Amino acid sequence: MRRTLVSLLAVAAVLTLPASAFAAPVLVLGRHGRVTVRRDPSLPGTSLTPAPSPNAVSLAPDGSTGGAGVSGGGTSTTPTTGPTKTTPPPATKGKTKKHKQVTFASVLATMVSRGQITTSEQQQANAAFNGALATEKHLGGTRRTELAAVTTTAHNLAVDGELWPSRLPMVDATLNANREWWAHGSLLTYGQRVMFTGSELEWEYYPGQGIQLQVLGSFSAANGMWQAGQETQLTQLLSELIPLASDRGGGLTWEYYFTWEGGAPPWTSAMSQATALQALSHAYQATHNAYYLTIAAKALSIFSKTPAQGGVMVPTPRGARFVQYTFTPQTSILNAFLQSLIGLDTYAQVSGSATAARLFQEGDAEALWEVPRFNTGAWSLYQPGEEDDLSYHELVTGFLQKLCTLTRASVYCATATAFTSDLKTPPAIVDLTPRTRAKHPFALRFRLSKISKVGITIRRGTTVVEATSATFPYGVHSFSVPKLSAGAYTVTLTGTDLAGNYTANPAVALTVTR
Repeated sequence: MRRTLVSLLAVAAVLTLPASAFAAPVLVLGRHGRVTVRRDPSLPGTSLTPAPSPNAVSLAPDGSTGGAGVSGGGTSTTPTTGPTKTTPPPATKGKTKKHKQVTFASVLATMVSRGQITTSEQQQANAAFNGALATEKHLGGTRRTELAAVTTTAHNLAVDGELWPSRLPMVDATLNANREWWAHGSLLTYGQRVMFTGSELEWEYYPGQGIQLQVLGSFSAANGMWQAGQETQLTQLLSELIPLASDRGGGLTWEYYFTWEGGAPPWTSAMSQATALQALSHAYQATHNAYYLTIAAKALSIFSKTPAQGGVMVPTPRGARFVQYTFTPQTSILNAFLQSLIGLDTYAQVSGSATAARLFQEGDAEALWEVPRFNTGAWSLYQPGEEDDLSYHELVTGFLQKLCTLTRASVYCATATAFTSDLKTPPAIVDLTPRTRAKHPFALRFRLSKISKVGITIRRGTTVVEATSATFPYGVHSFSVPKLSAGAYTVTLTGTDLAGNYTANPAVALTVTR
């Protein structure tokens, strides 16, 4: 799985690093449709794989525009319990009746009839959905496409039985934010972060899926606010985030409502959930309000359950691994796993939770076994077989340093030291083709120690007969070389790694025989 979501879901969780080093430009939509650019050191710089958001104008029950920020559609601070799937009532026996089509509105009506939501909550949700549909009709081009994608997702959740009462606040907030942005905001590029005046929520643009709440980015921003001593902003942001949690696996979870790498919404992530635990713990430290630890205790639940049970834990022979994406539990992403451990440890230390401490120990046992397998000897792996880019290499190094400090485990400490050294070590390149035959194109093979841009220059005497370059991952690779006439040549290989370290091999002989 490519990393844009964790590079857009992971670097956003830079909670263990200075937040100011990752400040990112954010587009802020104000009242009267004015978009400004904001740089806030409390906001992480790279997003899961999503972006910042402040206050969008939400819709009143009558569908008009009100002054409240984008927040949950419900009225309580704790989401309605679930996860009872809302499906149409069964048909009566006897005469066969034609089933009514399942719609967003019909599912809400069923919820009301079952006492799962109030009439007021039904009106709010209908206003959000119908308001978005009405706005959609007056838009064109990209704006209409993006808003339509969001209303389609909401409709599909209803049809698929995934529109639970506890999910309504997030669905309402997403509909309202997209309605406001695409009606009044600017067009966006992939991954652009946006916010709304009056809100501290963080959103990000995914082409074809509108703007989506960046759960990881928002909780990372909360941690940045704690580091900066911004208690007022921290409590405001959490007051917006907490009502957007849904019931999943018997506990509170902040879910994602867009399709990612083939995974259909809603899904969640151990990394974002652990970052939430960390932010809630920090809020308790800042305010001494036990409410934040109560919410965190409910959010801890999914770490004890497998993805099939709505959780993020995969048992292993050594302990447990906590997954980045619940729709692909087999995917192992090192930086996400390590950040999950850090979040669990923070909550365990602040709250004294024995369950969190046990979960950390189980994950720690697995991580101590896995970490060496993500070290190629010259660079870090993002997931098995795939090297990190520079930002992820630096990120995972920071997480390892943090775990080294927390546990004093030699695996974390030694690997962090090795990865730090890798940032200054040039790539090693070995030529594997000393000879070839004339008048035939051939592959000039070489072995490379780390992902780098490799250059090749072939000379006959002082004359350059072939020169090219390309980027390769670590391992054995080759350049395709046109046919050469018989004779003696020299080959020079150069390499520049992601950190800018350069190496130039001495020229080696290449013999071309008849």
